[in-house]
Amino acid sequence: MARVQRMLDACAELLDEGGYAELTTTKIAERAGVAIGSVYQFFPDKKAITQALGLRYLDVFSARIAQRIAEQDFDHWTETVDAIIDEYVTMHRQEPGFRSLHFGDVVDPRLLDSSRENNKVIATRLRDLLISAAGAVRSEKLDLAALVSVEAADAVLKMAFREDPNGDPRLVSAAKLLVRSYLEQLFATEPEN
Repeated sequence: MARVQRMLDACAELLDEGGYAELTTTKIAERAGVAIGSVYQFFPDKKAITQALGLRYLDVFSARIAQRIAEQDFDHWTETVDAIIDEYVTMHRQEPGFRSLHFGDVVDPRLLDSSRENNKVIATRLRDLLISAAGAVRSEKLDLAALVSVEAADAVLKMAFREDPNGDPRLVSAAKLLVRSYLEQLFATEPEN
């Protein structure tokens, strides 16, 4: 497992330095200090390594959000939107390789799961967190709300980081407002938890 983590760390560093187009399994092996055979023992190609890295990012993102939900006393579960977007922004600024890979969309829109688009995987994970950690009620309405929210936030946050490496704060705020307004409107008739 330590070798795999070193390979994923090396992949992240190399993505920051040259992007996916410049990434090779040979460069990953060299940076990780492992034989090329070790890379192929775990990953058939660079896409598989970036998939594992994208899944690691999703796990880190989910864990950080769950921790924030547990530590903060929200008046309503929709307030978790700010925390979710803040975590995404923090990862974009600080997590090696995340700026280049995000959750894999730059490589393949189905990198995280070959049967579903990346944003659907993320929406499902966030929906499950809202249910387990924030007390939201499982429903088709919540499924759709999570997917629309992820798609909308993804589009606006891409704009925020397109020209500003730290994310244009106006656009980050706009993403929060957009998603919260949508969720508050959608769930306006439901009692608060």
